[in-house]
Amino acid sequence: MKVKYDAAADILIFILQDDLPADAISEPGGVIVSYNEDQKPISIEFLNASKRQLFNPNETNLVISR
Repeated sequence: MKVKYDAAADILIFILQDDLPADAISEPGGVIVSYNEDQKPISIEFLNASKRQLFNPNETNLVISR
């Protein structure tokens, strides 16, 4: 899994699989889930990530806990 942050758009993206998106669903609360042709999720995007306190762009480390 890869994690990316787009500072210009304030989007936190979890890339589950390197594949081209065939479909995407916008969920309530500013979450977008993209799916490949087999309808398997390939990425999850969180809009307004820093404003929602999901991510602090001033931090240099992003901790993911299981």
